[in-house]
Amino acid sequence: MTRFRSMDDLDVTGRIVLVRGDLNVPVRDGLVTDSTRIDRLAPTLTELAAKGAIVVVMSHFGRPTGGPDTANSLRQVIPALERALGRPVTFATDCIGPRAKVAIGRARSGDVVLLENLRFHAGEEKNDRKFAAALAELGDIYVNDAFSCAHRAHASTEAVARMLPAAAGRLMQAELEALARALDKPERPVAAVVGGAKISTKLDLLGNLVRRVDRLVLGGGMANTFLFAQDVAVGKSLCEREMAEQARAIAAVARDSGCTLILPVDAVVATEFKAGAKSRVVTVDAIPEDGLMLDIGPASVELIDQELRACKTVVWNGPLGAFEIEPFDRGTNAVSRIVAGLTRDRVVLSVAGGGDTVAALGHAGVVADFSYVSTAGGAFLEWLEGKSLPGVAALGWHG
Repeated sequence: MTRFRSMDDLDVTGRIVLVRGDLNVPVRDGLVTDSTRIDRLAPTLTELAAKGAIVVVMSHFGRPTGGPDTANSLRQVIPALERALGRPVTFATDCIGPRAKVAIGRARSGDVVLLENLRFHAGEEKNDRKFAAALAELGDIYVNDAFSCAHRAHASTEAVARMLPAAAGRLMQAELEALARALDKPERPVAAVVGGAKISTKLDLLGNLVRRVDRLVLGGGMANTFLFAQDVAVGKSLCEREMAEQARAIAAVARDSGCTLILPVDAVVATEFKAGAKSRVVTVDAIPEDGLMLDIGPASVELIDQELRACKTVVWNGPLGAFEIEPFDRGTNAVSRIVAGLTRDRVVLSVAGGGDTVAALGHAGVVADFSYVSTAGGAFLEWLEGKSLPGVAALGWHG
């Protein structure tokens, strides 16, 4: 089993624990509009506080330029964080230096202190060791519970982890264990469901997956490019015609690796992309010249259903059609409900991630039914691409 240091390896009683969380949540008019990341971080903070630690939370927020500004202050998330924790949170108006030290110095075991936005200092994104040392100076132990930021070699995710005793928080631990079960040491056969608009943004991902999974299901605009590469006329559908050679190369690697490539056999087509647009289902060899392929059709759903039922593990990234607009959400909804049902029946282990993926599964109402749904966008994608994540490597991850 893949190993890494977790909170079980730490004695935190009476210690100051620096926790790198991801509190970069959407805020409108000073109010948090989606507290998912806060809610997922809360168990780690609650456990540390219950064990008698002084819990010091650090995070980035927004994209500030030129130093502190009110719009990017983490002060705005305090009410939502306090609700999630059920306890008061003290705010430090800086993340390093005297103001941070004073706020921490006044805290007692079980207290939670939130530091101001890390990105108010240029040293954060530069992974500057002097800035990292100023952060490390504030605590005794470091816990990273921000897998969503683990692909970035920043001061708070990489350098600090090498300056203090370090471990993964419960959310990070859950992510790593789920990902390890899905691709590192999976129960086979393994299927990957990959959708989205373009293959140009997912070349590394596709190149890695065809070598590691047994079935690769493609949908969305990227499937159109693969169909075009097989001399299928795709009408006016979204298609990267200039990527046809790369699509053929990926298909060749899939064949050589024993990976079955599953493309749509029918599609929902319309002449315009708008809600309620008149549409019809046609086979992929009958796409009209003015047609837009906006979703997979029922025969494709049935094919995917048959293939997934033969699998033990399913990894999902990206919708299979224009799920944001009815009726072009039906294919993604149907396949996501198939995977959800197989998960509930303990037929498959299912792991999904990526921004559009989470939104699509939420739209279908099945997020809670998957084995694990990651809210980490870039980090999840880079893991699918087979890349080493600096924030994970710093915690002692090895296979």
